[in-house]
Amino acid sequence: MSQGGAALPDTLLQRAAMNERRVVLAALVIVTALGLWATFHTGDALMSLDSPAPGTVAYAVLLFIMWWTMMLAMMLPSAAPAILIYGAVSRKSSQNGAAAAPLALFVAGYAAIWTGFSAAAVALQISVHELAPLTGMMAVTSTALGAALLIAAGLYQLSPLKQACLRHCQTPLMFLARNWRKGYGGALRMGLSHGLYCLGCCWVLMGLLFYGGVMELRWIVGLALYVAAEKLIPAGAWLSRSIGILLIGWGLWIFSGVVSPG
Repeated sequence: MSQGGAALPDTLLQRAAMNERRVVLAALVIVTALGLWATFHTGDALMSLDSPAPGTVAYAVLLFIMWWTMMLAMMLPSAAPAILIYGAVSRKSSQNGAAAAPLALFVAGYAAIWTGFSAAAVALQISVHELAPLTGMMAVTSTALGAALLIAAGLYQLSPLKQACLRHCQTPLMFLARNWRKGYGGALRMGLSHGLYCLGCCWVLMGLLFYGGVMELRWIVGLALYVAAEKLIPAGAWLSRSIGILLIGWGLWIFSGVVSPG
C-alpha cells in the first residue's frame, strides 16, 4: 500500500511533465503558424495599391510587424529544446521548494532579442531603400549585391564567432547549467542570453532573405528548416561549414557572371 502511495505522486509528476511538453510544443506550432500568416498578411498590405508610402510611419510599422512575426515564426521552433529544458529544470526546482519563474519569461527574453533584430532590419531596409532597390517580393535587384550577400553569409558560417554561438545553441542543457539564475529576473536574463547566442549564430543568414525574397515562402521555410537542422542535428558544425563553402562558391559563381557576362 505504501509503495503504491509513493508511486502515485511520481506518476502524476510524469504526466504533468508530459502535458507541459505537449502544451509548449502546441503553443510553438500555433505561434509559428500565426506568425507566418501575419507575415504574409502584412506583406500583402505593404505591396497593395493602398500601401502607405515608403518613409511614412505607417509603412515602418507595417514593415516592423512583418519582420517581427517572421522572425518569431522562423526562430522559436529552433529554440524548442532550450524552452523545454528550462521548463523541466524550473519545474524540478519548484518541487524542491525553490521559487520557479514562469516559462513565459524565458521565452519573452528570447523573443525580445529577435524583436530588436526586427527593428534593426526595418531601419536598415528603410535607410537603404533608394540605394538598394527591391523587387515586389523584397529581393535585391542587383545581381552583384546578391552575390555579395551569399559570400558574406558563407564567410560568416566559417568564422569562429559563428561556431562559438552555434555550440551554445546546440547544447541548451549545458548553457542553462552554467548560466542558471533564480527568480523572475533570472528567467528573463537567461532568455535574453540564449537569444543573443542565437542571434550571433543566425543574423547573417537572415540577410539571405534579401537574396531569395523577404516575402518568398519557400525561402523563408527553407532558411527556418536549415537553422533548426544546424542547431538540432549532431553534425550541425559540419553542416554549418559545408553550407558556408557552398554559399561562397555560389556567390563567386554569380559574381563571375557579373564581371564577365560574355
